[in-house]
Amino acid sequence: MSTGKSNNSTQSSQRTGRPEDLFPKVQRPAYRSTAFRSTASGAEKGDGAAAGVVSEQEIAELQDSVGTGEWGEGSAPRKAKTFWPSLGRLFGTLKDHKFGVVMVFVFGAISTILTVWAPAILGQAMDVIFDGWLGDGIDFTTLSRMLAIVLGMYVVASLFDWLQGFVLNEIVMRVVYRIRQQIEAKVNRLPLSYFDTRQRGDLLSRTTNDVDNVQTAMQQAFASLFYAVMTIIGITIMMFVLSWQLALIALIALPIAGIVVGLIGSKSQKLFTAQWKNTGRLNGHIEESFTGHELVTVFGRQESMRERFDERNEDLYEASFRAQFYSGMIMPIMQWVTYLGYVGIAVVGGLRVATGQMSLGQVTAFIQYSREFNAPLGEMAGMANMLISGVASAERIFELLDADEQEEDLSDQAEDGTLDPDGKQPGQLAQPVHGRVEFDHVQFSYTPEKPLITDLSLDAHPGETVAIVGPTGAGKTTLVNLIMRFYEIDGGQIRLDGVDIATLDRGVLRGQIGMVLQDAVLFGGTIRENIRYGRLDATDEEVVAAAKATFVDRFVHTLPEGYDTVIEAEGANISAGERQLITIARAFLADPALLILDEATSSVDTRTEVLVQEAMAALRSDRTSFVIAHRLSTIRDADVILVMEHGDIVEQGSHEQLLAAEGAYYRLYMSQFTQGVDLDAEEAAVSVGTGAIPMVEENLATGAVPVVEPAQHRPESTGGVPGPHAGR
Repeated sequence: MSTGKSNNSTQSSQRTGRPEDLFPKVQRPAYRSTAFRSTASGAEKGDGAAAGVVSEQEIAELQDSVGTGEWGEGSAPRKAKTFWPSLGRLFGTLKDHKFGVVMVFVFGAISTILTVWAPAILGQAMDVIFDGWLGDGIDFTTLSRMLAIVLGMYVVASLFDWLQGFVLNEIVMRVVYRIRQQIEAKVNRLPLSYFDTRQRGDLLSRTTNDVDNVQTAMQQAFASLFYAVMTIIGITIMMFVLSWQLALIALIALPIAGIVVGLIGSKSQKLFTAQWKNTGRLNGHIEESFTGHELVTVFGRQESMRERFDERNEDLYEASFRAQFYSGMIMPIMQWVTYLGYVGIAVVGGLRVATGQMSLGQVTAFIQYSREFNAPLGEMAGMANMLISGVASAERIFELLDADEQEEDLSDQAEDGTLDPDGKQPGQLAQPVHGRVEFDHVQFSYTPEKPLITDLSLDAHPGETVAIVGPTGAGKTTLVNLIMRFYEIDGGQIRLDGVDIATLDRGVLRGQIGMVLQDAVLFGGTIRENIRYGRLDATDEEVVAAAKATFVDRFVHTLPEGYDTVIEAEGANISAGERQLITIARAFLADPALLILDEATSSVDTRTEVLVQEAMAALRSDRTSFVIAHRLSTIRDADVILVMEHGDIVEQGSHEQLLAAEGAYYRLYMSQFTQGVDLDAEEAAVSVGTGAIPMVEENLATGAVPVVEPAQHRPESTGGVPGPHAGR
């Protein structure tokens, strides 16, 4: 085995994307095989069940670097944001609709002017009635004309009020539509680490509940606040025209209202933020409960899940109750202020009428203005509840939109003019792609202070099958994540056909890779559509050919609708093995240069597994294949086997070579196939868990780990391949 230690690569931090956006070594024997070499050191942690999944230890490390907050609760803001900046940014989303906003102001102004002017005419009508009653009689012609004018003014005001609401709703719907687009685009630009450290339920809450809450706040609160402000301005002018003394009495409500809304509103805003955060936590728990319902039932954890639900439901109740309690205090206080103003206006107005300084109609009009003046104040107080809640939701959305993104592809940087001319330049793959993969002194860490891989070099040629084995948590999946560029390396290079993958567009790179995960992922739609997901431009004939090659065609013909059978949620209407076969057919159709298989046959029966293994052998022909193996029986024929422990590649070689070495691979193999290893004595070395040994071959008995003779009495290896008959 040839080793290569990195002398120059001293990067200490992981590439995390654009700053303005969001988000002791143990030497073991190793063996060389042709066209493949590997050296690694470091303490890499974690091995997910599928590529793109990390362990709990990795999650803890990622939380340190990505965000704060209690795991499972949705991450807290990286920087504390206040109400006003978030409100200002929310208003900023209207900048692309300036004409519409102007029309909203114009229609609102016309409606307000007519509504404010009408009480003055009604006051004059009151004077006509009062003077006529005291004099020669009421002039009904003049009175009728005045009442008709007032009625017409209210009708026209209502029309413009409707037009204002129509235009505003159109603007808000477009703004919310664009926000959803921005969220979707943002999610596609976020690194895998963002999703590894957050619950899906919290992310769903931000993209659904919070967006809907913002829409409601903009449609109702914004319109009401605009109307209230315009009305207050117009009525204030008319009140000063009638009597500046009474106007000052009426305006006493303004500073009181400002103090009430300011004090209570600031407290409510924090509580509404907590309310929506706890909503995200509860949604996350419910999503987990529904997704893992069978597992919860199997282990009898219904009571535990109910307790967790009650805890989070109680937190949501407390936050919601307190938020509504504080915000609900605004309206009663404002009503008290309103009544206080009425008393003052009635007393002073009556005195001015008695002294002849004002007419009865003017006082009547002023009282009407006073009522209409306090109404928008109360409406503003009532809308504060909705606005504060909406801004709290907007703040959560902005946190998502501001999360650090994955580093932009070099080709995109070149188009944007931000590419460093002295740095790496965009690369291209020569066609056809052969699939040679090289790791050249690769360094990687999830956090700068905790290096995981310090020096990894390997070379895999087309047509070779590279198996990665090791105990759970050894870090097998991390290597696959690096090939897929789910994470960026800190030093060294990973090359595909001699081209540094860091210079390739992620879409181009991943287009050359086919992946079959241990957990079959299917989408809503037909079986035909799920297979075609591997290559969207594939014809029906190509889809059927891929299905036949992977034995999907055999069970499809037993279904009433055949390939047009609609897959239900979570694939409930087909078996686990059939779901796995569909994902294999999807990868077959993609015809990639590189394959990544995560124990792809673990969910199929023994007979089907034999057929699928044959199909996979044909699929792997002339393609580089990386197989994350949990059952060693599936990778005996691999060209090279990498053995990982605690983030190190401690051994490599063929199946026969590694067995002859009697090292880590030997211990793993014997623990699965024979009774020749004392697991208690070897536990510290290989980190093997206790429990049942899975059946991996026919005629091989399964059951609990047997009690075995001490390791020193173990038969010497003959260099051959131990099989199920070894202990007989």
